[in-house]
Amino acid sequence: MKCPYCGFTQDRVVDSRESKEADSIRRRRECEGCNKRFTTYERIDEIPYMVVKKDGRREKFDRQKILSGLLHACEKRPVSAGKLEQIVDETEAYVVDSPERERSTSEVGELIMARLKEIDTVAYIRFASVYRDFKDVSEFKQELEQLLSGNGKDLKKK
Repeated sequence: MKCPYCGFTQDRVVDSRESKEADSIRRRRECEGCNKRFTTYERIDEIPYMVVKKDGRREKFDRQKILSGLLHACEKRPVSAGKLEQIVDETEAYVVDSPERERSTSEVGELIMARLKEIDTVAYIRFASVYRDFKDVSEFKQELEQLLSGNGKDLKKK
């Protein structure tokens, strides 16, 4: 924190109080250079992380929505809740690490599909069929053929 009087960067906190609305913290500080006191306010960063939909709309990032989609894709599959939580955590970290505070849903979807492909190919195909919105059986078949042509190593027998 820079002193508003002398510009010195070292200070100490003399007093801290929560605001009446509990949305910020008021701190009284004393500059270690000139010994003058000043007040600072700390507020929670309220700009939400966003995802940009295919049609250009922006929506708040919702980890519960991702978890819900993963749960549907992994229904009756041998995928642990811990693995799903890990995918959601990685996805959230990916969005949070964005310098613009937003990512496209295509980037987010591709990340999720890559993780699912490593864990369970059936869950991957289920998720991809909804995410990629296959128009007909030939698109679905093409995705399956690409999966099968990947050395067969992707097909984990469980």
